[in-house]
Amino acid sequence: MEQIINLHIEKLPEGFYLATSEDISGLIAQGRTITETLKIARDVAKKLLEAQAERNITCTLKATENSFDYPLVVGS
Repeated sequence: MEQIINLHIEKLPEGFYLATSEDISGLIAQGRTITETLKIARDVAKKLLEAQAERNITCTLKATENSFDYPLVVGS
């Protein structure tokens, strides 16, 4: 089952991007591009969810529905 995790992404003064989430405690990812940051955040989220499952900690995330909005970031 796929679930939705909301991320907050900000560009740091050094030029990197930082992703955090209020949905999963401890989720922090940094990359050189938004795409790289999202990829790292996805990997971190999977590992954090696996670790929580091993400890029988439940994280209530919203399941994907038949339709939802997704911001697509494209470069020019």
